[in-house]
This record gives sequence, C-alpha cells and structure tokens, in this order.
Amino acid sequence: MVFLSRPGPVGAAASVLVSLAAVPAVAAPAMPPPARPEDRAGDHLTVVVEHAGPGKDGTYELFCHPAGGSHPDPAGACRAVDGQTQWGRDLFAPVAPGSDCTMIYGGPATAHVTGTWAGRPVDAGYDRSNGCEIGRWDRMVPLLPSLAESPRP
Repeated sequence: MVFLSRPGPVGAAASVLVSLAAVPAVAAPAMPPPARPEDRAGDHLTVVVEHAGPGKDGTYELFCHPAGGSHPDPAGACRAVDGQTQWGRDLFAPVAPGSDCTMIYGGPATAHVTGTWAGRPVDAGYDRSNGCEIGRWDRMVPLLPSLAESPRP
C-alpha cells in the first residue's frame, strides 16, 4: 500500500484512491440472464410457411452456429444455407428481373424468411409461381419444406 504525504483534502483523497487500487478485485460468480431469442449469438432466421400443406405450414425459428430453434431440422437447414453462402452474394435475393422462366405452376405455397444471416438483415419472400421461383424455393430445402412429390412405387 502506498501512502502520500501531501497534506489537505487532495492528499487524503489520493491516499484513499491509491490504497483502494491496491485491494485485489474479487469477482463474484455472475449468472447470465435468461437467453432471449434476439440475444443469442450466431445467425437467426424466422420462417413463415403458408399453403404448403399439413405438417409443413407454420412459423419456425432457426438458430445456427450452434443449430437450434423450433425448425423441424435445424442442423440440416443450417448446413443447407451455410453451403450456399458466398461472400458478396445475397443468398436470399429474388429472381433477377427479366429472367427466362418456365411457366410451370408449383402450387400455392408461400414462405417469408426474416432475420439475420452472415451479419446481414434478411427479408425474403418465396412462392412457387414459375420454374425460376420453384428452383429458388428448392435450393432452400430444408430451410423451406420440400414440396417435391414422392416417387410412386
């Protein structure tokens, strides 16, 4: 402990500050607050699927790095999206204007994906109104539910 010999109130205050600095800080074990979805680290997406059929419609939360949430296949969805992520490319971008798309109707299913991926905000809509949109949807399976028909025996 260091004592200053300076007289007066300044010397006394400095003496107290110096003596407090010599006391080791004791860290009490800290309990983290309960985790809220918006406070989790890593990537987080909310997927809302409608008109896809029983067992496929709903709202799902997906967390990646580490995988978790209410999504039916969080690990698979994270792998699928991770596998398509490229620096400088918007993974969730809509079909480019002027694209030549087959006029195939894939059904009434729609999906809306919001959240954060790779540090960037996501707000993307999906449907199956033509061949390009069907392909865009299918590239996001299993983040989005598979709507491909099962092969017949």
